[in-house]
Amino acid sequence: MLEVKEERCAGIDVGKKFLAVCVMIGPANQKPAVEVRRFGTTVKELERLRTWLQETRCTEAVMESTGSYWKPVFNVLEGQLKIILANPEQVKALRGKKTDPNDSRWLASLLRHGLVQGSFIPPRDIRELRDLTRRRRTLLSDGASERNRVQKILEDANVKIGDVLSDVFGVSGQAMLEALLENKRSAAEIAELVHWRLAPKIPRIVEALEGHRMRDHHRLLIRQSLDHMQYIEKMISELDAEIAKRLRPYQKQIELACTVPGIGATAAASILAETGMDMSPEGPFLDCHHLASWAAICPGNNESAGVRKSGRTRRGNRWLRATMQQTAWAGVAKKNSAFQFRYQKLKLRRGPQRAVTAVAHAQLIAIYWTLRNGTPYQEQIRQIEEDRRKAQIRHHLHQLTKLGHELGEVI
Repeated sequence: MLEVKEERCAGIDVGKKFLAVCVMIGPANQKPAVEVRRFGTTVKELERLRTWLQETRCTEAVMESTGSYWKPVFNVLEGQLKIILANPEQVKALRGKKTDPNDSRWLASLLRHGLVQGSFIPPRDIRELRDLTRRRRTLLSDGASERNRVQKILEDANVKIGDVLSDVFGVSGQAMLEALLENKRSAAEIAELVHWRLAPKIPRIVEALEGHRMRDHHRLLIRQSLDHMQYIEKMISELDAEIAKRLRPYQKQIELACTVPGIGATAAASILAETGMDMSPEGPFLDCHHLASWAAICPGNNESAGVRKSGRTRRGNRWLRATMQQTAWAGVAKKNSAFQFRYQKLKLRRGPQRAVTAVAHAQLIAIYWTLRNGTPYQEQIRQIEEDRRKAQIRHHLHQLTKLGHELGEVI
């Protein structure tokens, strides 16, 4: 029989419009009393739920992390009792018995017997910082989409400056785009707007512009895209200011994370907004391997009957994973860094994609230890090399002793 861990607990099946809540109360050696109630999702209804849980003296409650519907419930119950956010894949009910009341009973039963593994929920200030960094990344993606739209419109209008300029949206590219939208200059006059460093390319630029087929509807679409890009840049600037303001209490952690090769200030803010700032043994992550497993930036476990099967990584936190992939490439580009050596070593045997994932894994572990020890990455590398040197000395001295040489003997 399974051991009872919680004598007063609740299971909450979360929906968009209503909740099914099951409360289980009873001593560990007796069958618990079960009561199921239904509540709405408005603040008034959630406060009524909170009052009921307080009256029943529930100490813990569990609910599935269903989209964003769990957040209003968590906002009202936070601080009143311990809330466990469960992965739906781990607490899925049996097929054929799927109803909302049954789901709440199943969740409460799992919690009562200590079979629910809670998800990591960072403190409120970190959650708010996470919202800002995710919003910033979304805006960057929107800006990239607008650039791609402009490129497609230019191709449709037989404007081939993208074949000549490395960046159509640089200073020279922007000036030529504005001239094309005004439609008052010839190809040669537009080409003269480029930066003086691009003077050798002027003949090719003229050739790319001559005979273009840009019409009024092309100009309208490009103008809307450029205006949208300017608005996105404005919003990103506002987000950067707000993120910098919220990072002031954590400036030391950001500086320590930035000592890891490939990690910049923006990437450090995004990473720590996802993982939180607490890397102590009492924090949410027991060790560096637990953090890498939580982030799903490590090989997966898939073994049966002694046969090791595919070890591909899980999906994990897509925001953290995308940031770590970018920082990994930056770390690989860092000359003479340990990450570059690691990538070159693994690329030949495992391929570039697996190799860069291994670099991201190493970077995340490096960030963990810099925050946990409070020392820069470079100092930790020196300490690791010194410990390795001492270990080699101890090993060779031990081998010499086994061969009959005394330590004071001249060899």
